[in-house]
Order: sequence, then C-alpha cells, then structure tokens
Amino acid sequence: MADPSSAGFVLTERPLERVAHVILNRPERRNALIGPLADQLAETLEQLNADETLNAIVIRGAGNAFCSGLDLKEFAADPQPDWVPDFGRKWRRVHAAIFDSPHIIIGALERAAVNGGAALALACDFLIAGDGAFLQVGEIQQGMAAPMNMSWLRLRFPENVAARLTLLGDRVLGPELVRLGVAFQSVPDDQVLGAVAELTSRFDTHDPAGVVRIKRTLRRSMVAETADEWFAKFLATDPLKTATTRPIAAKDA
Repeated sequence: MADPSSAGFVLTERPLERVAHVILNRPERRNALIGPLADQLAETLEQLNADETLNAIVIRGAGNAFCSGLDLKEFAADPQPDWVPDFGRKWRRVHAAIFDSPHIIIGALERAAVNGGAALALACDFLIAGDGAFLQVGEIQQGMAAPMNMSWLRLRFPENVAARLTLLGDRVLGPELVRLGVAFQSVPDDQVLGAVAELTSRFDTHDPAGVVRIKRTLRRSMVAETADEWFAKFLATDPLKTATTRPIAAKDA
C-alpha cells in the first residue's frame, strides 16, 4: 500500500518561462488515483494558479501513461486507508482548481484516460492525444454515475458528444476524439510530448495579463456559478459513496 508520508505523487517541471508541467507520478500503477495524489495535485494546481508569471499548465502522467482511474487495490486495502472516506472532497478540490485556473490547461493524453482520468482529461482547455491512446468514461458499464465527467462534458461539449462518451462507455481513440471535438490534436503515440511542446511554445509568448482576462471571460460567459456550485449540480448520487465503495479503473489500461 502506498506510503503518503514521503512519496512525491505529483512532480512539477518548468520547461519554459511561462509554462509549467504537472506530472502524476505513480507510473507503476499507471498513475491511478489515490487520496495523497489528489491532495498533492490540488495543492500544486492552487500554487501554480497563484503564479502571475505563468500562462499555461500541462497535465501529464509519468511513464507515458495519463491516468487509469481510481486505484482499486488501494481503495480496497485492509485496513482501509484513512483518506478513503474523504476522497470525494479531495477530488472535487482538484477540479475546482482547474475550473478556477487563470492559466491555459493542456492535457497530454498518452496511453489511457479512464473514468477519473477521463474527467481530468476533459477538464483541460486543450487535449493532445496519441493516435493509439484512448479516453473512456466507463461508469455506465458498472451502473454508476459519472458526475465529474458529466460536469465537464456539460460545460464544454454538446449533448450528442456527451451521450457518445457516457452512454456507450467504450474506449475512444485519439483520432475519434479529434473528430468529436474533444481533443485538439491526435499525433503518433511517441510524439505527444513533442506536440505539447510545440503548442505551449506559442502560449509562452502570450502576455500573462491577457491570458487571465481571456480565461476569466471565457469561464464567466459560460457559467455564473462558482466551482462548488457548478459541480454540485452534477452530484446526483452521493460522491463519497461513488468514489469509495465501487471504484473503477481499467483492468488493462
């Protein structure tokens, strides 16, 4: 079982003056989600949000994999980790930090983004996917709600796209994600980070104050609610129960 006391589950890099990379760092578990990772991810995003010199944040996974969803092994550990009952709140804090970010958020989708990982990918302003990588909102196959996925789909995409992703619950590869308007670009699997670098080099030249103005205008032109109010609309089921008693992750993601 993971020891949160010393593990760096989230790393940061600053490859350009105005671009930061946030890296999920559990490659041995394909960057599956646990409470300490959610805490570190929220704290990192909040700190970067406060950086007025920054224009863009890249979210990616270590080991050439994005995020395979919740870590079933950790959630089911006996004794139960003390973070399990509070995971729903921790995970909403991550999404609130993305919702409120004054910076451009870019996702580097390598290999797989499943369920909770899919929500993280859908939260990005720009998603660059590998041709062989996939996004899967698979909760319907387990009879579960998908509130965080639904909240971002409702904010960013039309109903037919949300239905395509949530009602089938299958794997959607990079080129199809582009066709649906979910991904900005699909490239050969070994070129995802290169494509991210090319895109972020453009963002690095923007005036930070201008980015903040545009991001805030974009968000408020779509919704008047706060992050908490927006996500609460989609929590039709108990988020704590959803997140802790029946967690899902791709078996072979």
